[in-house]
Amino acid sequence: MLEKFLLLALFGIAMAHFEGVVVVYLRKALGIVDSESNKASLEKLPKRYMFIEQTREAATILMLVIVALLAGETWPAKIIAFLWTFAFWDLFYYLSLYILIKWPPKLTTIDVLFLIPRPWIAPVWFPIGISTITIATIAVLYFTAVL
Repeated sequence: MLEKFLLLALFGIAMAHFEGVVVVYLRKALGIVDSESNKASLEKLPKRYMFIEQTREAATILMLVIVALLAGETWPAKIIAFLWTFAFWDLFYYLSLYILIKWPPKLTTIDVLFLIPRPWIAPVWFPIGISTITIATIAVLYFTAVL
């Protein structure tokens, strides 16, 4: 089971970096300055691209769901696998962006967390905190033999 958790974490990290690279290229293609807030850049995004971004986000969630369905043997295990992988993906997405373009400049930077069904806006510390708590909780439960 530990091997499965490690592989799911690695998948989440790889997927996070891939998505971070896509976002960097998207920002460059749209002329968005590296230091500019994603909330401010959202206002510049043409509606057509907003729809395209929503489909990319839906595909991301679908990939995470499929991996969790394949990894878990019971429904609780599938849900835990999804939450674990999602948390690594979300946490390392921000780390990837910071390594690539030094964004976000601080944890209080406002971000567009998700676009489905409409934009979710919050400071970067919020998803980082939730992801960290999720990973820690699952790890503690796993190592105390609850999972």
